[in-house]
Amino acid sequence: MDEALSRRGRAVSGRELTLLTEGRVELLGRIVTGSNATFLAEVTRGDDSAWAVYKPEAGERPLADFDAGLYRRERAAYLLSEALGWGIVPPTVVRTDAPLGIGSLQWFIEGDQQEHYFTLYADAPETHAALARIALFDYVANNTDRKSGHVLRGADGHIWGIDHGLCFSAPFKLRTVIWDFAGDPVPEPLLEDISPLAVEVPLDVAALLDPAEAASLRRRVQHILEDKTLPVDRTGMRYPWPLV
Repeated sequence: MDEALSRRGRAVSGRELTLLTEGRVELLGRIVTGSNATFLAEVTRGDDSAWAVYKPEAGERPLADFDAGLYRRERAAYLLSEALGWGIVPPTVVRTDAPLGIGSLQWFIEGDQQEHYFTLYADAPETHAALARIALFDYVANNTDRKSGHVLRGADGHIWGIDHGLCFSAPFKLRTVIWDFAGDPVPEPLLEDISPLAVEVPLDVAALLDPAEAASLRRRVQHILEDKTLPVDRTGMRYPWPLV
C-alpha cells in the first residue's frame, strides 16, 4: 500500500447534501441488478437537480442475519467514511418522505459503468492505494458483500465504494473480492485515522447500530492496530456471490 496515500478523501459539497436532504424525490426507474428494490431517482430543489440512488426499507428482502432497515447501515457507512476523512462512500442520507417511504438516498456516481474492482486493479495501478484503503474500510465495517461492481471510479477519477447495506454485523462476516492486498502492512497514517475507533465509535454511527455491533467494530480496530496488516483469508471462502 502506498504510504504517500492522501488521508483526505474527496470533499463533499454543500450542494450534494442539500439536494439529498431537501430536494423533491422523483423515481426515474428501477435498478434491477440488486436483490433488494433499488431505484434511480432525480432530486430537485428550485432550479437545481441531480440523480440519486434510493433504497426504501419497503423494498428490502427479509434476511435471517440482518434486521430490516438496511438503509441505516448505508447511512452509517457514509458517516464512518466521513469520520475517517476517507471519502469512500458517496453522500448518503435517510429520507422519510421519499415516494416509497423511509430509505436511504445516495448521490449517484457518474463514470464508466464498465469499470469495477477487477478492471481497476488489473488496468489502473494508480488506483491500488485507494483500493487497499477500501479493503481496510471493509474490515473495519465488517462488509459482508463487497462485490467487484461495488467499486466505482467517478468521472473525476475518485474511487468510490457503494452498497453498504450488509455491514456492521456483530459476528465477523467479511466477504469481499479485495484480497490482492492481504497481508500488506497498513500505512501508519491510516492506523492513526482508525485508532480513535478502538476507544469509541462516533455517536452518529453508533446511533444507527446496536451496542453489540458497535462493540465488535471497536474490537476489530483494536485487532488491526495490533497486527498492523490487512487481513488474510486463510479459508479461501470469504467471497461474495456473484463476484461482480
